[in-house]
Amino acid sequence: MNFLVDYNLDGYALVFLGILTKTGWFELVSIRFVTFREVGLSMESSDRVVWRYAQENQMMILTANRNMKGEDSLEQIIRQENTAHSFPVLTIGSLDRLDEADYRERCVERIIEIVLDIDNYKGVGRLFIP
Repeated sequence: MNFLVDYNLDGYALVFLGILTKTGWFELVSIRFVTFREVGLSMESSDRVVWRYAQENQMMILTANRNMKGEDSLEQIIRQENTAHSFPVLTIGSLDRLDEADYRERCVERIIEIVLDIDNYKGVGRLFIP
């Protein structure tokens, strides 16, 4: 499963990969974190552009700060364009807590749970983790 990592989580994607490797999940579950830069999206990309890119490429978005206000907000886009086959947006519930090792590990555990059961999570729109 590929994740489009919002620009505010670039560094944490490497940390998440480290946790996946350390716990042995990296060998069992195919997870790849891709940054905006790697796919040619700018940091200023609108939520609509990010959402559509992720859906067209069968990716989940991993974010911590996409807002819920305005007609071009991620929440509005989900309401307008989400289908039963859409991949969910995973939102870190507390960006500040990512400094805590236990919280990071719980986020990774939740990501694994979602990946392993992705068919049951398609169409839900947004999931807050951990």
